[in-house]
Amino acid sequence: MSDTRRRVKVYTLNEDRQWDDRGTGHVSSTYVEELKGMSLLVRAESDGSLLLESKINPNTAYQKQQDTLIVWSEAENYDLALSFQEKAGCDEIWEKICQEDEKFLSEVFAQLTDEATDDDKRRELVNFFKEFCAFSQTLQPQNRDAFFKTLAKLGILPALEIVMGMDDLQVRSAATDIFSYLVEFSPSMVREFVMQEAQQSDDDILLINVVIEQMICDTDPELGGAVQLMGLLRTLIDPENMLATTNKTEKSEFLNFFYNHCMHVLTAPLLTNTSEDKCEKDFFLKHYRYSWSFVCTPSHSHSHSTPSSSISQDNIVGSNKNNTICPDNYQTAQLLALILELLTFCVEHHTYHIKNYIMNKDLLRRVLVLMNSKHTFLALCALRFMRRIIGLKDEFYNRYITKGNLFEPVINALLDNGTRYNLLNSAVIELFEFIRVEDIKSLTAHIVENFYKALESIEYVQTFKGLKTKYEQEKDRQNQKLNSVPSILRSNRFRRDAKALEEDEEMWFNEDEEEEGKAVVAPVEKPKPEDDFPDNYEKFMETKKAKESEDKENLPKRTSPGGFKFTFSHSASAANGTNSKSVVAQIPPATSNGSSSKTTNLPTSVTATKGSLVGLVDYPDDEEEDEEEESSPRKRPRLGS
Repeated sequence: MSDTRRRVKVYTLNEDRQWDDRGTGHVSSTYVEELKGMSLLVRAESDGSLLLESKINPNTAYQKQQDTLIVWSEAENYDLALSFQEKAGCDEIWEKICQEDEKFLSEVFAQLTDEATDDDKRRELVNFFKEFCAFSQTLQPQNRDAFFKTLAKLGILPALEIVMGMDDLQVRSAATDIFSYLVEFSPSMVREFVMQEAQQSDDDILLINVVIEQMICDTDPELGGAVQLMGLLRTLIDPENMLATTNKTEKSEFLNFFYNHCMHVLTAPLLTNTSEDKCEKDFFLKHYRYSWSFVCTPSHSHSHSTPSSSISQDNIVGSNKNNTICPDNYQTAQLLALILELLTFCVEHHTYHIKNYIMNKDLLRRVLVLMNSKHTFLALCALRFMRRIIGLKDEFYNRYITKGNLFEPVINALLDNGTRYNLLNSAVIELFEFIRVEDIKSLTAHIVENFYKALESIEYVQTFKGLKTKYEQEKDRQNQKLNSVPSILRSNRFRRDAKALEEDEEMWFNEDEEEEGKAVVAPVEKPKPEDDFPDNYEKFMETKKAKESEDKENLPKRTSPGGFKFTFSHSASAANGTNSKSVVAQIPPATSNGSSSKTTNLPTSVTATKGSLVGLVDYPDDEEEDEEEESSPRKRPRLGS
């Protein structure tokens, strides 16, 4: 009895695009001397005559269809097909065809990565792979999967790691296209490779860091290649396509890898372009092949200095006289916008990984330096990053923002924008409107207590007046809560002398500074903002009257129509850098690389008190504000001259 597994019908495609039956026989795979290679032979079952003799050519696109068909083209208008009686026979012949492909591909990979291969030959080989991958998109899903799995087994990813780092622009471009096919096929396959690679390679030569470096070093004025690579990176770090099984969670493993081994490479241009530290810039230029010039330099440096206890007029809200560096080179601005887009994606889709990174690097402060850019699109990217953070309504982030006085550059940008009702104006207004609508109490209190004087004349929207109303409603609610407490408890529990209050506040400052030194934010801790607010507010209400006479000396003085000037009184301890109730907020520099200098550069005008509820300056009662109101309320005041 003949072997039915190898029993096939041979078909050819005629000019009318119809399949002609050329006979039935048995197929085999054997070496044919005349053809100099492995070939498919079909002999007729009737008389043993040769129905088909076809060399297995690695350049030929074979397709397996419907489990029992193998189809290919041998010439421009000569298509062939083998129809198997049994699936097992089809699988057996298909495996032999792929084995021949593997031999060929192995030889190509060896030439591609060989240092002795000349540039023209390497360019030809990488373009061949690019076209090969492009053609694979026309295959049936089963065949396409087999193709990419074969490439992965043969070492396509290590080969790409080599060629993507070469100087030849055409080779790098083709390698990027091949990498995009692989990421689209299986991001998990790429992630698994880079995590295994990290166990035996330095960070600098990891494939994913090579990809990031290529994005940073794109010489195209429009950054076309960088945009493509940024999209691939976003796919790789997207938790939505990460696998989770009983014994293994790809998301946690890969994100731990990415933040430990790759994030510093991604953020290096951002941290360097917002740094006043020359050493930090030199470090980056030494370790990365980065070609951008830093076109803006600070007027003077405060690197590694302690925040001054006295603030000059140059440092108050609304003043741009002391702007820190800002990349005004268009190509650099485009690159930073791409990086910010990716970081914003991280804020939206990652949890404690990005939160730890932002706080350890003081990243939001560095990002907000870009609000000074002359490129509005870059300023909007920086604002969007902050908006995504605030949109999470996370009290860890809120405390970080208020203690760092990070609304100041945003309000400066709004005031500097003047009366232009453009996209920047709308975006800033929308941010504050979100805080009002969502009733984020800690941020509302911080904004009203520290910036309302600069914002109260903006009347074309009701956002800021609405924030003031929310703030006052919360004050009334806390007053009612306080009044509901029995008087004996109120006197014993709340009526403490000023000295005791100062000692308690000093203790809180010390505890809070210790907390800031900790690098990890516990993901399981759940803050209770509504509980924190009343406790701080009660302390505020109790001390307000005792401080009234002292605070009135510190009220903002109107120096000219539409202008304000802050005056501060400081104790001896403040001048020495120690904590007291009237010391300007001092944000300790982050201990991580690349962020120490920036924390001292942005001036602050807010007291770092618990919960950021007690302002440095007590504003007059509403009646006094009404008496001082100017005749042209729609003109925006600027703080500072």
